[in-house]
Amino acid sequence: MNEKALIRQWNQLRSHIIQAQIAPTLVLIAVFVSASFDLFLDATDATKYLVIGVIAASGILATVNQFAAVREADAILKDLKKISDPSALAKRISRSGQMLSASAALIVVLDLAIFGLVIWAVLG
Repeated sequence: MNEKALIRQWNQLRSHIIQAQIAPTLVLIAVFVSASFDLFLDATDATKYLVIGVIAASGILATVNQFAAVREADAILKDLKKISDPSALAKRISRSGQMLSASAALIVVLDLAIFGLVIWAVLG
């Protein structure tokens, strides 16, 4: 791949990471609104566990998609470093490895923290 194709692919993978967050965020909004109106207080245990299961499933699928994009983006960084006479943009992107690693770590930490908060909000 040439430099332009690699940068285009890099941008697409960044978009995939962001898009993978949309569906779980919408589900979390629904849980947040429900919890703020105390709708889980009278819900059956089955309903509460269903909500937690749906949150877990959507979060896990989003995380898998995000990690796939991160893994592929890491390969792009390696390919960009191999280009002779790269543009300033290609140089900058190729030095994004630490940010990419930090993003991967934050995905896990934030997912676990939010899931814990969801359990707390649903089960009370």
